Amino acid sequence: MAKINLRPWREEARKDRQRDYVFVLGIVFGIAIAIWLFVSKTYSDAIYAQEYRNQYVQKQSSVLDNKIKEIQELRTKRQELLDRMKLIQDLQGNRPVIVRMFDEMARIMPDELFLSEVSSKGTLFTLKGQASSNDQISQLMRNFDASPWFTNPNLLGVKAGDNGYNSFDMLVNQSTPVVEEVK
Repeated sequence: MAKINLRPWREEARKDRQRDYVFVLGIVFGIAIAIWLFVSKTYSDAIYAQEYRNQYVQKQSSVLDNKIKEIQELRTKRQELLDRMKLIQDLQGNRPVIVRMFDEMARIMPDELFLSEVSSKGTLFTLKGQASSNDQISQLMRNFDASPWFTNPNLLGVKAGDNGYNSFDMLVNQSTPVVEEVK
């Protein structure tokens, strides 16, 4: 006798396949969510780590900026101090020069020649005085030329006075003599 199966096997097979499909679909969906969560967590951790590094770099950058500013202030103060020291050294170094200049003037003055006014502007001296003759004025100019402390004597004018003396005005430049080194 022939066996006839009257059960709805096709419907049962279709339900089994649909149940298997939903099960596999659920597994795939679960795996996809797990992968998405893993990737999301990985990116979130990477972003957090990068933000932490950025904050550290910004913090260190601000510390270095403060140090750079402090160094610039120190350099400015150092330059100011060096300028002050140079000014003081120049003043200290030039202090005996004016004494030497007047000493040299006294040494090169000819007899019967008198200075009534001496003024200076920088390295330029203006001399006013009286001499008994024009020869003393010429001698004074030659003496200024020969002196290592003075250069370029320039006679501005000579006037004859009532008292037998000639008044004169003269300009002369200051120079610093070169000191020869002893070997």
